[in-house]
Amino acid sequence: MSIDVQTDPALATDATVEVNAVSVWFGPKVALSELTCSFGPGVSGLLGPNGAGKTTLMRAIAGLTGVNEGAVRVAGLDPRRDRSVHSTMALVPEDEAVPGGLTARQLVHYMADLRRITDREAPDRALRTVDLLDVADRQVGTFSKGMRQRAKIAAALVCDPGVLVLDEPLNGADPVQRLHLIALFKQLGADGRTVIVSSHVLNEVERLAERVIVLVHGRLAAAGGHRAIRDAMDDTPRHMLIRCDDSRRLAAALVGLESVSGVTFESKRDELIVQTLQAREVAIALPQLAKSASIRLLEVRPLDDSLESLFRELVR
Repeated sequence: MSIDVQTDPALATDATVEVNAVSVWFGPKVALSELTCSFGPGVSGLLGPNGAGKTTLMRAIAGLTGVNEGAVRVAGLDPRRDRSVHSTMALVPEDEAVPGGLTARQLVHYMADLRRITDREAPDRALRTVDLLDVADRQVGTFSKGMRQRAKIAAALVCDPGVLVLDEPLNGADPVQRLHLIALFKQLGADGRTVIVSSHVLNEVERLAERVIVLVHGRLAAAGGHRAIRDAMDDTPRHMLIRCDDSRRLAAALVGLESVSGVTFESKRDELIVQTLQAREVAIALPQLAKSASIRLLEVRPLDDSLESLFRELVR
């Protein structure tokens, strides 16, 4: 399926990370194909099914993977060739890349030394930011998966990056820490940093990202706010759930609307499922229609206005 992504230009004028016509292949396997997109200040979510090319894109942005065609630029520089760009960027990989014999404090100090950070208080600030300061002298190998993730994030934050690339950073975190990390990423974005977050937990991306990039088979499937993307999919019916005190009469009235393409009556739950290509028109007409028929509306909500439903439609 394809949609008009011009609702959100692929290359934004304030972009700090630009991906222009990039193709990457490994032997016969094409990981990215003529991909053009960009990331600017704030939090952007990177979505796609397994094998869509998300990790390849993140590694290309970090300069760890070369591109066969096209160009990647971070702050106008090639991250593969210009090492100076790495002083303003950090990557948190999904894979377990943490030496288990180091303590969390040693790990973050090590990264600070690699980045030539002169502020000796920076490691403790980074550990405090991810709520690991009280266990900073424990070996990382004794940590839970969620704690190891936070140790990796602290190691990335120690250089105070302007561009932060996070590959599945919430994996293994408990619910409280997930909330803490989501708040942290949103704050980093609000501070003007470019935060790119890959995740398979779509409702979490919906909560933390202002903008979404969707990859399918190494290509750009959509870019923009998830509701703007959903609105652009004008060839795909949307579904609304309606509960009221007289579903049968309301169903009969809704069928007469030109904006309604179908109505399903769920008698056991006394609900209506309305199918439409013009959800806004239905939402405007519904209150007046119910009032004219003396029907009391109890609940009206979209069934497919989430990233979960959007993602299902984009990858089918």
